[in-house]
Order: sequence, then C-alpha cells, then structure tokens
Amino acid sequence: MSDKSVSIADQGAAGWFTVSVRDRRARAMDGGMESPVGRSPRSPEAEIGHRLEDLWDVQQPQLSPSQKLNSCFEDLPVSSFPAAPPSQVIDIPSDASLADAVETLSKHKILSAPVRNVNAPEDASWIDKYIGIVEFPGIAVWLLHQFEIANSNPEAAASMGGSFFETLTSSEFYKNTKVVEDIAGSFRWAPFLALQNSDSFLTMLLLLSKYRMKSLPVVDLGEGKIENVITQSAVVHMLAECVGLHWFENWGSKKLYELGLPIMKPNRLLKVYEEEPVLKAFKLMREKGVGGLPVVNGSGERAIGNISIRDVQYLLTAPEIYKDYRSITVKNFLTAVRTYLEEHHEASPMLRGLVTCKRDDTLEDIILRLDHEKIHRIYVIDKEENLQGVITLRDIISKLVHEPHGYFGDFFYGVVPLPESSRV
Repeated sequence: MSDKSVSIADQGAAGWFTVSVRDRRARAMDGGMESPVGRSPRSPEAEIGHRLEDLWDVQQPQLSPSQKLNSCFEDLPVSSFPAAPPSQVIDIPSDASLADAVETLSKHKILSAPVRNVNAPEDASWIDKYIGIVEFPGIAVWLLHQFEIANSNPEAAASMGGSFFETLTSSEFYKNTKVVEDIAGSFRWAPFLALQNSDSFLTMLLLLSKYRMKSLPVVDLGEGKIENVITQSAVVHMLAECVGLHWFENWGSKKLYELGLPIMKPNRLLKVYEEEPVLKAFKLMREKGVGGLPVVNGSGERAIGNISIRDVQYLLTAPEIYKDYRSITVKNFLTAVRTYLEEHHEASPMLRGLVTCKRDDTLEDIILRLDHEKIHRIYVIDKEENLQGVITLRDIISKLVHEPHGYFGDFFYGVVPLPESSRV
C-alpha cells in the first residue's frame, strides 16, 4: 500500500485543475458548456444551472443568498433532473438470492437498488410494487453475522483467513439465501422512499443530505414504475457543470473554513488502522452509518488510503484473492483488491492515490475534484499532511440548502430516522 497521496495543491493536479476551472468559467460566461460534436452546446446539467440562474435573477432583493437558493430549488421540479444511465435504473426481484443481488449491484457499479415485489399484481401502485431497497451496508451486516456464527468470538472471527470467503460463497447456503426472506427479514434495510416528478429540487436535496438518503428513485405515478434514480454523485456532477454561473460563484467561491467544513473535529473523526481486521472497518461503517473510512498509519495521524462500504463486494465476488492471507487486515485487503483490479483492467478510484485538500481550498475546487475523480469523499490535511477531517458529498449538499420550518410535516414519522437537527 503506497502512502503517496494526491492533493489539489500538487503540481500535476494543479495543472489540470487550474485549466479546468478557468475553462468551465469561460464556457459558462459564453453561454454554455462545450460538449462532443453533434450534441447541444450545453449539457443537461448545465441547462439546469442556467435555469437556476434565471430564477436567481428574479428573486426578491431583500432575501439572503441562502434564502434565494432555497427559493430557486423549490421552484425547480425533479422532472427536469437529467436521466440516469439505464444501467442504474434497475430493480432486484424479491425472490432473488443474495448472490444474485451482489452480482447485480457489482455489475452495474451501484450501491443499492429497489426491491420489486414479484407477488404484486400487474396493476399494483408503486407503493405496493416496491418493498424496500437492498444495499451493500445491509449485505455487510449479513456477512458480519455469518462470521459471528462461524465463531462465537467476534474478534477471532474477524481475523479468520481468506479461505472462509471461498467456502462461504461456494456454499448452497449463500446461493440460496434470499434477499427478502433472509436479508430484509433479519437486518434493517433501507425504506423505499421515492420522489415524484412534481417534487422539487429542494425536497430532493434535503433528502440526499440532511435525511441521509444515498439515492432516490423517481416514480412514474401513471405506470407505477421507476423512471429515474438521483444519486448524491449525480447532484455533485450537476454542480460541477454550473461553475462560472453567478448563483454558483456566490456559494462555491467560499473557502472550506468559511463554511464550517470539515464538520467533524479531528479528535472525533472515525478511522481504521491499516493493521486492523478489514471486517472491523465494515462493522464500524455500518454501526456509525458512514459510507467510508480513512485508513491511517500506526501513529493514527496520517491517512494512507480509503475504504468504502461498497468495497465489501470484493469479499463476495472475488474471494479467491484472499486465500493466501492468514488474516485479512485492511492493508492486505486493499493490496489484494488493487492487484485484482489491475489484473482485470477494471477502472476504480481504489487504483488512484488518496485524494486530499486543505481547509483554505474553495468549495468549488472540492466539487470539481470529487466529480473528476468520481469519488464520494475527500480528506482534509494540514501543512504537515496530518489528517484533519473529511468532506463528503452529503456535506457539500447540506451547505447548499436549509430546511424551512415544518417543510416535511409528518411525512417521515415511522419511515426514516429523523436527524437530531430536524425541524419537522
């Protein structure tokens, strides 16, 4: 595992980064973003940016910039959000096995997918047709549970060798475990919380940030089917396409420390040591409800890598890569997965160095870097390159909008846990 990190202040990255920001600003001022030959001069995301610009210009002058943004997003319907690639707008049948579900999520490179009730009648409404969402965090819990069954001592189970995974994934038990009966029935899974085309961008942004939804299906009420999926990554890509517009610059030009980022103080930051069992990392992510953790060296001060909850897929889809390890530490896990990805010529952020930033970088810088690297978090370091915090896609979106008093009413009661700062 290399301890080399990539910072937006590095020479190579800065060269691309400076040109990219200048280029996007110039294109925005010229009236649109460049695109491949034969397409519109503006991307669909840039079109949204210009619609927001028009709304921004007609807002009441006495409103604060934050109030203006809220009003703009409230006036924009979800139906105008660009369509996700067809490979992401999928569902998993309720009678699918866990093995099938893992293969589907891995193949389409998605974190989660709605579960379709195969027993629902043809004319069922979307409420009856979809019964939940299966996601890698829930699969990680199932996997941890199997270790505890295999060994009554969780710590001993967590240090078991790679042969366990080969045995587990080749077993009839694994192949016959059902998504609904065994996963949803035994472990808490995500509710199916969907948007309608008439819902606003403000609703969508609040659900993806404050209410911690990782993705949101958009349903067609007429046909009772999912016609789009909006993810945190898609929102950040939209924001990256809006660089140079007045409403964006009013917000994106601020430095991280001016926005109170990173939110988590260094002494409270969750992290995992490189020599700890990899299952401890997945267990910590699931217990704390986070999507990833920094991997730190022995001193605990310097980040040398990142591990994501979706990386649990590699324990189930490629178990053979660990068979020579007596103990699968975080370091061994990342090394094995990187070798596997290189041998199979698969593109992945895991093959690149750790991406870092400084507190005096602007939010615009961070958005462009996250979008370019196709990652979900960036780590904040100080002048000595010691770990100071983390900024996630959710953190960025949460700084874009605020929840008006009583906005959701009683919609969430009994559906999803309310954040402590909720005003509903």
